[in-house]
Amino acid sequence: MPGPPALGAQCYTSRVISVEEALGRILSRISVLGDERVPLLQALHRVLGESVSARLDIPPWPSSSMDGYAVRSADTAGATSEDPARLRVSGRVPAGGVTERPLRAAEAVRIFTGAPLPDDADAVIPQEDVTVERDTVVIGRPVARGACVRPRGEDMRTGDTVLERGRALGPAEIGLLATLGHQPVRVVRRPVVGILSTGDELVDLPGALGPGQIPNSNTYSLMAQVIEAGAEPVSLGIARDTLEEIVERLSWGLGCDLLISSAGVSVGEHDLVKAALGRLGAEQHLWLVNMRPGKPITFATLPGGRQAALPAFGLPGNPVSAMVTFELFVRPALLRMGGHARLARPVVQARALGAIVNHGGRRGYLRVRLEPTDGGVGARLTGEQGSGILRSMVAADGLAIVPGDTTIAPGEPVEVMLLRDG
Repeated sequence: MPGPPALGAQCYTSRVISVEEALGRILSRISVLGDERVPLLQALHRVLGESVSARLDIPPWPSSSMDGYAVRSADTAGATSEDPARLRVSGRVPAGGVTERPLRAAEAVRIFTGAPLPDDADAVIPQEDVTVERDTVVIGRPVARGACVRPRGEDMRTGDTVLERGRALGPAEIGLLATLGHQPVRVVRRPVVGILSTGDELVDLPGALGPGQIPNSNTYSLMAQVIEAGAEPVSLGIARDTLEEIVERLSWGLGCDLLISSAGVSVGEHDLVKAALGRLGAEQHLWLVNMRPGKPITFATLPGGRQAALPAFGLPGNPVSAMVTFELFVRPALLRMGGHARLARPVVQARALGAIVNHGGRRGYLRVRLEPTDGGVGARLTGEQGSGILRSMVAADGLAIVPGDTTIAPGEPVEVMLLRDG
């Protein structure tokens, strides 16, 4: 029988390329998804799909910034502790209330934080700065015009553009949108990501393990990384090491925005992912990347999907390699799809707290724990760095970026890509 069709020769290359070149090839083929309207809280950590203007002044009227007494500043001019101003308390206005008439000369109104000032009042004196005698408030100092008053439109004015399209929405932005009553919100759609694990040795949870079998961890760690990147994972299950089953499982994900498979991308007789992608009409754009862990990684585009071309990643099977290559290549692609401008994890300068050794000629992304030091931050390897040692990722705050055949001695600087927010 004839073998599977070859991948496009014009794009296929076995040349080992740099991480930067690989990421450039990937991002040049990733487009921002379309918009959708969602309830306000569902917009958190997503990217705004429209510019938002203020529909009203905020605050909509002058309001008190303190619990105290609203006054006419002119009525307190010249007041001293020996000769205080005495104003009759003519009313009370809580937050959410209003006064029925303007403030008259020699009057004050009891007022609470956030309440609108009575007409003709122009200042508030805090309650702790006055003395109350029955229905009279005694003020022993002048109160400046505008004191403890939030003027109308202090925060925003009607027509002001307050949020630009393309802004990532955090809690403050959600609060601002709520202040404006702006709901639902137009945001960039979340990428839907199909995730496939391959291998005869894998057993999905909670299945019982047979001889030579291991639990399917990659699906779960990759789904968690997808969620953390702001996308929606869809499990395509486990494909056994046959071309037909891998093709079938991948085809289940053709309606997604992006595909991820793990394992089966090296050169062994069971490494069939590249051939399966070729069977589905994929155009391959890279294979080997100059890094460890994770040298063999496939990135291809398939016809169809929700876009003109469906991006597909074939990640290594070792769990650390799969997670590291996700961080370097898949996460930026998902952020680009979601409309984010900031795609890279932060990189900090640290000092090695112990020797950090990268054996071999490939650039290393070594798992390190960060510790505060007198001079800033220090980095220490989490232990053995094998690509199957998942605990090295559990303990890691970041990835030390180390050139090939390099030892960073204690005290020397090292760049660390952060993996955790805090």
